[in-house]
Amino acid sequence: MGHKMTEEEWREFVSSGTRTAKLATVRADGSPHVAPVWFLADGNEVVFTTGARTVKGRNVARDGRVALCVDDDRPPFGFVVLHGRARLSEDAEQLRHWATRIGARYMGEERAEEFGARNAVPGELLVRVTVERVVAEADVAD
Repeated sequence: MGHKMTEEEWREFVSSGTRTAKLATVRADGSPHVAPVWFLADGNEVVFTTGARTVKGRNVARDGRVALCVDDDRPPFGFVVLHGRARLSEDAEQLRHWATRIGARYMGEERAEEFGARNAVPGELLVRVTVERVVAEADVAD
């Protein structure tokens, strides 16, 4: 049986490697929407980008309540669910900065600028989620 992660453990878990987060948002009709996102942790916030016209972008603009699930699908398995409130920004400088850093995490430093430029264009949004609650379990199969 698994164990609850400490704050240090869950922060390391969400920041290591190239695990994606599965972002859950609320549709206008109240139903859930889930989509994978590339992200970075920044203190007590999670940062990612999305298009303003995407389902997740529209959902967050209307209702900032979100949850992000980051998991390890290899035994002995583990997961972190981050609940919080998102806020949006169209600040071009910040968008480019974070899109580049996120690109470095997932595509490597050699392609970071390319992904920063691709994802920091008009119509893209910077999303910052303030983490309000965490559920984190490690070694679920042990």
